Amino acid sequence: MNNITYNSPILLIKSIDIPHRFIYPVFVLLLVTYLIILTTNLGVMLLIMMDRRLQQPMYLLFFSLSFNDVMGNTVVLPRLMFRVVSTNLFISYTHCVSQAFFSHTYGTSCHTVMMIMAFDRYVAICHPLRYTSIMSPTMVAKLTVSAWSTSITLVSILLGLTIRLKRCHSIIIHACTNPSLYKLSCEDVTINNIYGLTFTVAMLSSSIGSVAFTYFRILISCVSTKNKELNRKAVQTCATHLVLYMIMLCSGFLIIISDRIKILNRYRPVVSMLFHIVPPIVNPVIYAMQTKELKARIVQILHSKVSQQQ
Repeated sequence: MNNITYNSPILLIKSIDIPHRFIYPVFVLLLVTYLIILTTNLGVMLLIMMDRRLQQPMYLLFFSLSFNDVMGNTVVLPRLMFRVVSTNLFISYTHCVSQAFFSHTYGTSCHTVMMIMAFDRYVAICHPLRYTSIMSPTMVAKLTVSAWSTSITLVSILLGLTIRLKRCHSIIIHACTNPSLYKLSCEDVTINNIYGLTFTVAMLSSSIGSVAFTYFRILISCVSTKNKELNRKAVQTCATHLVLYMIMLCSGFLIIISDRIKILNRYRPVVSMLFHIVPPIVNPVIYAMQTKELKARIVQILHSKVSQQQ
């Protein structure tokens, strides 16, 4: 790959620098992690699809979150496992752009879906008598479509600005992401940097702002009411959502920092793994343990299987 072809359709992704004795343990760890993510999230999705009692706004939104986790990790983790065991990995430019699209859509949808989930909790706690009328099936469908369409549109523009660039390099240092792709160009990428920074700031500001506002209103509602049982349920429900949101937010911030600060750039693969692995594993576990209806359904299924074996 010394003689680089201008606008080469084939890219070279450099292998991950892992000591030889750790290659197969890391591969097995990633494989087991991927299988856990698939099993838990697909299991929750199937439960929600099959049980009419779980087809409520909160669970339908959690279905979107689990679907997003499965999609994002199916795109990233198998390719990452190949990189661990292979020396160098060749990939077509089109395939790399597609992988970047789904990867960025996953990251963006994490925020948009979480924003809708925060709004759902706000309506349930602050306006319980109007909850069924506000969070109707039509409203849930509209909110879900808006969350995904916003993510797809923003990411399409992001990668559209990158695709227009002519390439003079064909080596991807880390993974197929927008920064990695536009760094293949020798043209001026000021517009890409401006849009990328604006996109990131706007998404994080709207995400953090909306979640902070809804939880502030929920806090005021809990303080003003003297119903201890209602406040206990509100705290339990909100704590679950807030923990998931903070895990996702912190791991996402680490990716942004590692992209922008060169000295931390070499840790980018590890940080990316944390973002794609930790939230998808934690999400179904926390929801299954903290959500009464979902927990009861899982316990019921486990009891029936134990009874059948006996």
